[in-house]
Amino acid sequence: MGKVITYEELKAHSTKDSLYALIHGEVYDVTKFIDEHPGGDDVILAEAGKDATQAFEDVGHSDEARDLLPPLLIGSFEKDGALKISDTKTPGSGASVSDAVEQGSNLMYFIPLTLLGAYFAWRFYGA
Repeated sequence: MGKVITYEELKAHSTKDSLYALIHGEVYDVTKFIDEHPGGDDVILAEAGKDATQAFEDVGHSDEARDLLPPLLIGSFEKDGALKISDTKTPGSGASVSDAVEQGSNLMYFIPLTLLGAYFAWRFYGA
């Protein structure tokens, strides 16, 4: 996919009939997907004609949602155009935070259990 999409092209495809989404410096044709989007078409249309990377990552899309993107890819966004794209360098960098939370850490369990144990010890031995 060597095509480079300009800001003018991105703006020209910002309606429900023809919609491009700019995510992580890549442009996707989401026209066919807009009616199937679980959040509704208004959510996608609100990000039309601009960098949707932050909005995409803030929602915390699932791996299944991310897997839908590659077939929709039409090209890269122009690097030095009128629209400056987000500083987010790698796709899924927001997912790494959610992955860490899903996997959990020992502190997520240790601290609440310690506090709960201390509370019961205080109630039992303090009474």
